[in-house]
Amino acid sequence: MGRLAKLFLLLLGASLFAGAQAQQARQPNFIVIMADDLGYGDLGVYGSKLIKTPNLDLMALQGARLDSFYSSANVCTAARGGLLTGRYPIRLDIVSDVARPTNDVHLADEELSIAEALKPLGYQTALFGKWHLGSRLEWSPLTQGFDEYFGVLHSNDMTPLELYRQDQMIENPVNQNTLTQRYTQEAVRFIEDNQDEPFFLYMPHTFPHVPLYVSNEFSGQSEAGLYGDVVETIDWSVGQILATLDRLGLEEDTLVIFTSDNGPWFEGSPGPYRDRKGSSWEGGQRVPFIAKWPDTIPGGLVSNEPAMNIDIFPTLIKLAGGDLPTDRPIDGKDILPMLVDGAASPHEALFLFDRDRIAGVRSGQWKLVVESQYRAAVPSFDNPDSYYGPNGLLFDVRRDPSETYSYTREYPEVVARMREYLIEGQNNLGSTVLENMWNRPN
Repeated sequence: MGRLAKLFLLLLGASLFAGAQAQQARQPNFIVIMADDLGYGDLGVYGSKLIKTPNLDLMALQGARLDSFYSSANVCTAARGGLLTGRYPIRLDIVSDVARPTNDVHLADEELSIAEALKPLGYQTALFGKWHLGSRLEWSPLTQGFDEYFGVLHSNDMTPLELYRQDQMIENPVNQNTLTQRYTQEAVRFIEDNQDEPFFLYMPHTFPHVPLYVSNEFSGQSEAGLYGDVVETIDWSVGQILATLDRLGLEEDTLVIFTSDNGPWFEGSPGPYRDRKGSSWEGGQRVPFIAKWPDTIPGGLVSNEPAMNIDIFPTLIKLAGGDLPTDRPIDGKDILPMLVDGAASPHEALFLFDRDRIAGVRSGQWKLVVESQYRAAVPSFDNPDSYYGPNGLLFDVRRDPSETYSYTREYPEVVARMREYLIEGQNNLGSTVLENMWNRPN
């Protein structure tokens, strides 16, 4: 579907929605804040002792916290694509590499973002932060349903790093010391400007991706060095946004979500979990998730049911009164019942990828790992002559969250079920994972 066809459908949807909108109560506002390379264990509410995050800790106390929440990828670009479209990134053709100024990786025009899906429902939309779904203006957020854009097109370790307002480059090189504060100022202004109409604000922060920068105001304040200073600045930013909602009387009308795009890279804490960014072990893809919505989400709810950032798309669209598209698979599920009632996960299984390869699958308390990285090699556990083959490693991640001890021998029936999920995932998603494994009898 080309851009003109998408525009026609959006305008048609807007006209059909106009009459119904007047009959409904106010639609909720949505704010999605995503840190870059923030570890599961970098927030106080998730166990950090050295980094102080009072605003996020209070947000969790007043809302819901998911302890088994996954990013849809172990690197930046794919994770963002999964969040914005509700689809596994392998479907988006963005898993070969992250978007760089030197390549053509980008979110295809025919993909439907949260912003595009919300526009015909009457929403004002904005993105303030790091886009990283295309490093050219022709692939900027303005082409994917966002009315306003202030930020950078890619990671801050890539050059040229330019700051844009709409489609105008306003700073090169970027003063990164004050980026978090400037994103926050734009967010506060956007909320104030749109307080009388529904809005979707997406804030994908530049940090704590390296290189790390911080303003004088926050420098040296943390017990965790520069990295901690950067995270505490993001916590301050969350506090400013929540305070703005309170000041304007918008708290009860606004669902605020905080998460991370993947696990920590060179610094940061994955908490009790194994490995870091770039892997599909728990430390690479299990990330914080906090949601606050007074009078809708009860305070202090904690769930260990598995969910993923692909679930944000269908959850928000349903809450806005829209319908999910029927012309493409949407892999995410509505997780509002998890946040409101502590319901079970709507997913029978979730797939954890390393690029286009399914490296593991999570279902309930179980996780089956069939591929890992070791030095420059990518060993798979499918060799019938190896200790681990041909069935992979089975972990009970509720009893053994660090993925330390495999129960493949003890629970063959669970392994068989997990392998069925993997076969189905490979067939439906086009994964190149371990073809020989699936041809073997159980």
